[in-house]
Amino acid sequence: MIARIGPLAARWTTAVPAIAVVLLALTWGRDLPGWLVVVVTLVLAGSVLAAVHHAEVVAHRVGEPFGSLVLAVAVTVIEVALIVTLMIDGGDKSATLARDTVFAAVMITVNGILGLSLLVGSLRHGTAVFNSEGTGAALATVATLATLSLVLPTFTTSKPGPEFSTVQLTFAAVSSLILYALFVATQTVRHRDYFLPVAKQGEATAPDEHAPAPSTRTALISLGLLGLALVGVVGLAKGVSPTIESGVEGAGLPHSVVGVIIALLVLLPETIAAVRAARRDQVQTSMNLALGSAMASIGLTIPAVALASLWLTGPLVLGLGSTHMVLLALTMVVGALTVVPGRATPLQGGVHLVLLAAYLELAVNP
Repeated sequence: MIARIGPLAARWTTAVPAIAVVLLALTWGRDLPGWLVVVVTLVLAGSVLAAVHHAEVVAHRVGEPFGSLVLAVAVTVIEVALIVTLMIDGGDKSATLARDTVFAAVMITVNGILGLSLLVGSLRHGTAVFNSEGTGAALATVATLATLSLVLPTFTTSKPGPEFSTVQLTFAAVSSLILYALFVATQTVRHRDYFLPVAKQGEATAPDEHAPAPSTRTALISLGLLGLALVGVVGLAKGVSPTIESGVEGAGLPHSVVGVIIALLVLLPETIAAVRAARRDQVQTSMNLALGSAMASIGLTIPAVALASLWLTGPLVLGLGSTHMVLLALTMVVGALTVVPGRATPLQGGVHLVLLAAYLELAVNP
């Protein structure tokens, strides 16, 4: 599935990340006219595809689950930088941006990426097979992180409104980092076999064993280009965010839709990579991408915004409303029922996609 890389300068996957970074430098902090917004959007889309390509090269070199971890962490680190930057620029209007973006990331990954992967894998191969031990551990960690960071602030009383006090926010941030670090250690060291793709009979398989692994030099070049592509994706997304915000306001939609759109943009590389893995009957890789991205989004974003709150003057609203808490609870219950058997049919994929559709519909029409 991964093409041999010839002269890198001749390949569009090398040129597009460089073009994206140059365009980002030229447009950063400026108001973009309509024609330039179109150009930026096209380059952003190319950067997404380039990021997926280079992530697959790196993943093929280091193997699972390290490959999924590289893409999930890389995307999330830059997503966190985008959120903090927008919070600094947005004032009080951005008080809920971190909450909206993180919750959107959880719903998109756990329902959208996971559901689409199950649907594609089961339709193409009859049944989507994955390791219930590893996937269940990942889902349990996501549920814990989401509850501690996004649900508890709604019910705490130390500070008025759905906000944490300083001590509570510090506890949530430290807990998020500890849980995420513990999960990464489990995934990559102690129980790595729980996160490897499995065959129909249940044994672990070696992904892409029919294709020669790229050289270390090629993988390192792709790792650097992956970073450039992701910087381009998130930076250009910030560049078009004023257009997105004005469009959202012009359409009379809630401001929280901005967080949804940002999450959709930055998670696009992982979505494409997960669907490609599902088509190759490596649904476990898709699960690693989906749940790993949700976990990284919470586990890295909450500590980052907690740190940023030291110099940000506005409020930091993290608590979800009742409607979103119901959707989160239903998502985790359905996710647990999906994960327990270790295999899924198109029905399970369809159920998760319907939950995502319900979330998007309620985001537009609360």
